[in-house]
Amino acid sequence: MKAIQLLAILLGTYLALVVAFEALVVIMGKRQVARGIAPGESWLLITTTGDSGSTDTVVAGVESGGQLYVAANHWLHGWYDRALANPDVEIRRAGERLAVRAVPVTGEERARIARDYRLPWAIRFLTGFPPRSFLRLDPR
Repeated sequence: MKAIQLLAILLGTYLALVVAFEALVVIMGKRQVARGIAPGESWLLITTTGDSGSTDTVVAGVESGGQLYVAANHWLHGWYDRALANPDVEIRRAGERLAVRAVPVTGEERARIARDYRLPWAIRFLTGFPPRSFLRLDPR
């Protein structure tokens, strides 16, 4: 019985850690957007459109094979769902604004990007090992 209680406490503590980390990431992203912090080369601002209008989100970008990709690396990724529903998005990267089309990545291309864009184990642990989804950003 004590082993089950200990396991429940450990699991509850881990879930609380994941929720706290995810909340911190969301808060930091919103503060960057609100303060007008310009994303650099590896970070970009993606503007997606949904039922409630347009939303700016700071995301990590990665280049591979001459293409630009972004990844949904967290459980909360409304920007990704909006980009799937309305793939014509805008990004701001290193001070430049670009109109792009968000294309879901599957198959061998997805496997290659996952290999090229590995997240450290500690980050995967802190985010609760969410499934990763990728979008290729094609110029339009």
